[in-house]
Amino acid sequence: MINGDDIEAFKAYHSYDLTLNEYQRKARETAIYPAGASIMYPALGLAGEAGEVANKAKKIIRDNKLDREGMAKELGDCLWYMAALARDLGYNLSDIAQNNLDKLERRKKNGTIKGNGDDR
Repeated sequence: MINGDDIEAFKAYHSYDLTLNEYQRKARETAIYPAGASIMYPALGLAGEAGEVANKAKKIIRDNKLDREGMAKELGDCLWYMAALARDLGYNLSDIAQNNLDKLERRKKNGTIKGNGDDR
């Protein structure tokens, strides 16, 4: 009978692409913060990590050098916090991604990609 280890081995062997929801489930295993800090902890963590991405971008201007690997690692940290925050809010990442694409498609269709405000 096939078990979970068999499936994981198959996925690894066949260069399996991780889905957003699978990432979110796996990331949850490392989400160790007080229950009373849900929403706030990952939201503040996301802000901090986004700042680190911005700092890497700033260094492109200052040093004229892109640290692609470092920036990718910081983006991974952002993704972890986004997964935790979405979970704390009761959403899965794929729904958030799809909702965002739907919103952008509506804006494109309505000619309102540029501009301000959520409901344009």
